[in-house]
Amino acid sequence: MTKVLQGKRGLIMGVANDRSIAWGIARAMHEAGAELAFTYQGEAFGKRVAPLAESVGSDFMVDVDVTDDASLGTAFSALADRWPTIDFLVHAIAYSDKSELTGRFINTSRENFKTSLDISAYSFIEVARRAYPLMKDNGGTLLTLTYQGSTRVVPNYNVMGVAKAALESATRYLANDLGPEGIRVNAISPGPMKTLAGAAIGGARKTYKFTEANAPLRQNATLEAVGGTAVYLASDAGKFTTGEIIRVDGGYHVLGMPQHENM
Repeated sequence: MTKVLQGKRGLIMGVANDRSIAWGIARAMHEAGAELAFTYQGEAFGKRVAPLAESVGSDFMVDVDVTDDASLGTAFSALADRWPTIDFLVHAIAYSDKSELTGRFINTSRENFKTSLDISAYSFIEVARRAYPLMKDNGGTLLTLTYQGSTRVVPNYNVMGVAKAALESATRYLANDLGPEGIRVNAISPGPMKTLAGAAIGGARKTYKFTEANAPLRQNATLEAVGGTAVYLASDAGKFTTGEIIRVDGGYHVLGMPQHENM
């Protein structure tokens, strides 16, 4: 890929390991010429992220808890001290109690509902509010990650489907709010992928195999494909794309039933 992000810099939030979707995006953006900063949460994740950040030439990492306003304030103050402006931000953060990502949605607890919506949806709004001052003079791109469980029932996805629906709605409202300043806001919706987060969902392997067997392209998305989509959205080629949910799922979302050979 050509250096379409040369001279641009941004923050990647949510890398857990080298199989994370956020890492696939970070790697693609680095290859496209971008300069990157990373967040992590806690010492254990910091140790995982550090060598990855180093491999793409980044020496800037900051610990942040998206449920803590003080932590967010400290992180974005550090970012602003390092870079007066940024061109993009990738929000790849979601959470739900693993024990509630199996069985029936009706059994969702109030506590986990609030926690899931806070971390998986509200955090994007909070992050956008803090990133906005660093983008408003020159424009920029805010990206988040969603999944088709937001609009269609996926067994065991449960409260995360509700959280992703809220996240997608927030994406549209933020796009409208920030559009006059030239800030684009979009979400990428990959199909199921073999990530640490995806493994927490009950029946993840079956979902992965079923999607691969039935998607029109007969493949699940790759980190490279999702990364390439993020590069497009953050580049000048994506200058007039905002408020969108971009699906990178091999076309699975168009189906109304399984392929004949799988019935």
